[in-house]
Amino acid sequence: MLRYLYKLFRLNHKDSNNDDSLKNSNLCENQQTNEIKLSNNLKENMDNLKNIFGQNTDVVFREFSFGNNKQIKAAIIYVEGLAEKAIINDVIMKSFMYDSSMTDMKNIKAGDIDFIKENMMSVANLRAMTDQSQIIDACLSGETIFLIDGADRALVIHSEGFETRGVEEAKTEAVVRGPREGFTENIQTNMALIRRRIKSPNLVFESMRIGKQTRTSICIVYLKNIANPKIVEEVKKRLKNINIDSVLESGYIEQLIEDEPNSIFPTVGNSEKSDSASSKILEGRVCIIVDGTPFVLTVPMLFVEGFQSAEDYYSRPYLANMIRILRYFCFYISIFAPVSYVVLSTFHQELIPTTLLFTMAAGREGVPFPAAVEAGLMITTFEILREAGVRLPRPVGQAVSIVGALVIGEAAVSAGLVGGLLVIVIALTAVSSFVVPTFTDVISILRIVFLVLGSVLGIFGIGIGVILVLAHAVSLNSFGVPYVTPLAPLVKEDIKDSIIRAPLYKMNKRPKLIGFLNVFRQSEDAKPDYDKEKND
Repeated sequence: MLRYLYKLFRLNHKDSNNDDSLKNSNLCENQQTNEIKLSNNLKENMDNLKNIFGQNTDVVFREFSFGNNKQIKAAIIYVEGLAEKAIINDVIMKSFMYDSSMTDMKNIKAGDIDFIKENMMSVANLRAMTDQSQIIDACLSGETIFLIDGADRALVIHSEGFETRGVEEAKTEAVVRGPREGFTENIQTNMALIRRRIKSPNLVFESMRIGKQTRTSICIVYLKNIANPKIVEEVKKRLKNINIDSVLESGYIEQLIEDEPNSIFPTVGNSEKSDSASSKILEGRVCIIVDGTPFVLTVPMLFVEGFQSAEDYYSRPYLANMIRILRYFCFYISIFAPVSYVVLSTFHQELIPTTLLFTMAAGREGVPFPAAVEAGLMITTFEILREAGVRLPRPVGQAVSIVGALVIGEAAVSAGLVGGLLVIVIALTAVSSFVVPTFTDVISILRIVFLVLGSVLGIFGIGIGVILVLAHAVSLNSFGVPYVTPLAPLVKEDIKDSIIRAPLYKMNKRPKLIGFLNVFRQSEDAKPDYDKEKND
């Protein structure tokens, strides 16, 4: 037995050493690739790049000659489908194949790439590069690479032109009043949407690439005169420490940089609307844009943000406050309604009014299952219908969700498997859970947890669960900011925009723990005193 354990230990230790050596070899390989520079020989550069790209048929290598006597050899490299052919044909190739014959090139030296850049390239965005790895990244991002014989530099020409989805209304954050513009999968479009709203020279865009295989473009956005520099540096540090092969959606980044990955509460916010992301940047938060997804991340995130909507600030405060309080109420209903039904009908019947108790007893007459099992079956059925409605095509999914719920609910009551009152409770729970979309996953998990605690311990189980959840939420932080602020710790200035929203002219300060570099966002007398003006 000891010999077997010893061999097993040696085998695991050997595999670990192999993994470490493989990791180190990959690291050395990446470092060597980063150090490779272009040479002065066009043929050598082309051969190296062809070897790197291999047999990829979508990578186009176009060699040609230009000049008065066609004495200069050059080549362009681009990825078909990612680069705009109109730019390549009408701007780049035409400049060299036709316009160059009308330019005096008798005195041009071999490899004089500066002359070409200044006199022949009619493209606004281009830059010179010598690093081979950066040139490859640029080519695979849709840019065109220009090489010339005799030059150890390449011109990277901005020619991205792949098909993208246009700016449309956000699907997950629909509003009655307010902008409809939603982010797209194109990072350049998303950056422009934010720049369009915040026309400030203090707005900073910092780009990087993450993912050894995908090389996904990431952009950090913040206002340098408002955002906390420590939070900005912490965001950069966590992003740079990510070591992963692929980043296909912002959810990858969210899971890798969040403070509490084992918590059910999200500590990194996300938004699909440009006005929502812009408002968070103006408060001092840092925005993370990921290429290929319309969901933009924002940090730090607070618990109260899940109950806020952009429409709250576009409407007058009275209706906005009533709807915000309704969101809190729906949050608690969606978690505690099923367990309250189980606890009252099983352990604490004396708390139910007599008339209602008789109605519940008549409705559950003949039901073969305990109330806890009955509620568990209905919750499971609801989750199945919700998942089916999301995955199926939209017309079919809506039919399955609505018809399925009606048919199954009516059939279950008619068959005597569940009580009619429980069907109403589960329906109210289901509708309430969609009122707070930010915490939909949190609600689904807590609903089941409290159902188990209440089924075993009754109302004491609910109390224990509430204490544990509150203690856990209070212990959370999001990039150094307490998650439950401004409620715990209590920040009196920020209460104006927590459970209720004060009128805009009274919200003259940013969140204290987020935008403390520039606390005041408007003057205290932002609202003009019209009565005083009339008297004057």
